[in-house]
Amino acid sequence: MEYEILLRFLLASLWGGIVGIEREYRSKSAGFRTMTLISIGACFFTVMSLGIGNPSSPDRIASNIVTGIGFLGAGVIFRGENQVNGITTAATIWAVAAVGMGIGAGYYMPAAFACIFILIILALLPYVETRIDRINQTRRYIITVTFSEDIVNVIEQQFRQAHLKYKITRQIKADQNITLYLNVHGSAKNHHQQIQALLQDPRISRFEC
Repeated sequence: MEYEILLRFLLASLWGGIVGIEREYRSKSAGFRTMTLISIGACFFTVMSLGIGNPSSPDRIASNIVTGIGFLGAGVIFRGENQVNGITTAATIWAVAAVGMGIGAGYYMPAAFACIFILIILALLPYVETRIDRINQTRRYIITVTFSEDIVNVIEQQFRQAHLKYKITRQIKADQNITLYLNVHGSAKNHHQQIQALLQDPRISRFEC
């Protein structure tokens, strides 16, 4: 029995560590040590749940791992200026905990398959995401320009000519200037061309993207 438990801890360390190495390589907030500890901890809680849990519901302790991991995952999510970061790392923490639980319950092969799929997703799908981002990405444009009656229509016409979909979310007029806030969708190439055009437009006094 002791050797069986030791084997579970070793496997939990192995699979959690492998995922942690990938996260560490990408300089994520939850790296090698964190993922290893999460896997071992989930494994140990599951072993203890099976060992000291109520015979009618031996999974009572283990079931609370999901709740606890949720709080831990929330700690690595933070909001940047234009996007939310850390969601993938939080999901990885959740998945690694599931792997640890599977090992702790003695489901070695399902846990191994799950870990392999986690690694495939983390290693290969970023290339797919990059390709998708080139085809369509969303950016926020902030443009300050000298006010005139038709200036908003002129700016909108520029975005239409650049084959970019846009939505003006806010307009602020101050003195002789008007500031437009736009959410813009389109390919990376079209964004680049439009940004260059706006940077060279002498009517624009302030531009952020």
